[in-house]
This record gives sequence, structure tokens and C-alpha cells, in this order.
Amino acid sequence: MTGRHFLRLDDLSGVELEHLLDFALRLKGQPLPDAERPLAARTLAMIFEKVSTRTRVSFETAMHQLGGHAIFLGREHTQLGRGESIEDTARVLSSMVDIIMLRTHSHERLLSFASASRVPVINGLSDAFHPCQLLADLLTYRELRGELRGRTVAWLGDGGSNVCQSYILAAGLCDFQLRIATPPECRPDPELLAAHAERVSCGTDPRAMARGADLLVTDVWASMGQEREAARRQCLLQAYRVNAALFALAAPDALFLHCLPAHRGEEVDAEVLDGPRSAAWSAAENRLHAQKALLLWLLKGRMVDPAADSVAASVAASVTQAP
Repeated sequence: MTGRHFLRLDDLSGVELEHLLDFALRLKGQPLPDAERPLAARTLAMIFEKVSTRTRVSFETAMHQLGGHAIFLGREHTQLGRGESIEDTARVLSSMVDIIMLRTHSHERLLSFASASRVPVINGLSDAFHPCQLLADLLTYRELRGELRGRTVAWLGDGGSNVCQSYILAAGLCDFQLRIATPPECRPDPELLAAHAERVSCGTDPRAMARGADLLVTDVWASMGQEREAARRQCLLQAYRVNAALFALAAPDALFLHCLPAHRGEEVDAEVLDGPRSAAWSAAENRLHAQKALLLWLLKGRMVDPAADSVAASVAASVTQAP
């Protein structure tokens, strides 16, 4: 039985997302005792077709802390590098491990892999979506300011970013307003925008979109694979740099988030990224806690039981089948 994949944020329902975030917060505040190993004898295979720091370390550490094992597979370490199809790799790996994380250039490639897998597949990043980053971002805002429901998020920069497109899905699931400030050449997927038109607006004026927002978010201007376009994208996006003047337009208690790595002086100035209202570093740490909750949900079939006295009791009460 394959169970559930996590390929984009709306693979969770709104209720499931709320429960997962609550569970992650409890795991962070009340870590499992060393004797509790809910993922003992479970193995995560991690395939990296794109390089990583936060994704690799957070997943590997999460499996270790939960009692399981993680295997790192770079493209050059597998037969993918010699032409084996993505589907054949999925068939073989999913016969040997319990769950797979794939970080890849193409979302279509991710879908092909998941369709051939016998075990849950997690999107560690694709060109279209970055759902694990959204789990960390939503968890961080929840931890520091409470729910995003009814609030306003401003995205400033590349609207076609996989993180921005994941925020579009989050707006629908979490019921907040998302304002995207981006050049016409960098707008998100039009079908995605149309499907979430109630909660998402897109324009070219960064000051208008930032004004009064509760959260400002950005990403690098040239993602992995776009290096040849870096100079052109810098010209397009330089008006969208998050500097102190732009951040000052946001709500007085607004936070700043960035998925990292960041280029100070390009998409964000150092005084914002390293300032007192930057939560980028908290979000980086929260990748670990959010992904621990995700792994337990996908492999144990349950998140937190509000009636349980502890996280350990809740995990111990988990059902054995995937949701």
C-alpha cells in the first residue's frame, strides 16, 4: 500500500495541516525521550538531483532522532546518472525502503517517480513547489505570532519561485491574503493564480503589496538552474529588494522570512535579514521539527492526540497504517 505522498502543500487538507503544525510545535517543545524510537527499523531514501544543505541535514537528523535511518543518494551515486528511468528507480527503491524524499529539477519528474513508487514520496523541492519549506515557514509564524488565518502575507520578488507558488496553496489552506509583487515576466503559474483568486492578488508595485502586511517573504532571484539568467533577472527584480524602507511599510510586528541561502544586497539587505524581526533562521531550524512531524504522519498514520499527556504517549498510540 502506497499511502499518502507529499508532493505539494495541498496534499494535506486545511485541517490536516493545522494538526501537523500543532504536532510539530509539541515535538519541538517536548522532544521524545531517547527510549522512544517510533521509526525504529524504518529507512528513508533521499535522492538529491539538486544540491542541498537544509533539506539533507534536516531529514537525516529527523530520521536519526526518531530512531530510523536515512540513505543519501546523489545523482552520481545511482543508476539515474547512467540513464536508468526515474520510474525504474522508484520501483526498485520502494521495494527496499519505507519512504523516499526526492529533490529534483522537474515537478513532472517527481510525479512520474511517485506514480511508480510503492511507498510515500516527499517533495524535497521541485521547480514548481517547495512544500517542506512552507511547513517550516507556517510553523515559524505560528510559533512567534500565532495563526496566519485572516492576516496578510506579501511576497516580493520572483513570483514564479517554487516557494511563492507554495505560498499560493498555503493561502487557500490557511485562509490568509497573499499579495505578490513581481514583474510581469516573473508571474506565477496563471492557472494556479486563477484557482486561488479569492485570496491571492498579483501586481508590480512592491510598496503597495508590502504596506500593512504581517509577513514579508522573498527568495533568491536566480534559483538553481537559472544561473545563466542571473544578470537579466537582477535587472528585472532589483526594484523588489527587501530593504529597511520597504520593510518599514509592513505592520509594526511584521516578520521577514527567506528560505535561504540568501544573497545579501540582492533580494534582501543585511539589516533586514539579520535584523530583530527576521525569522529566517528560526524557519531553517524548524525544517527539522516540521519534517519530524511529517515523517511520523506518513509512516505512522497519525499526528498528535490532543488528549494525550505527552508527545510520546501520542506517538505510542499511533495507528500502524498510513492515512
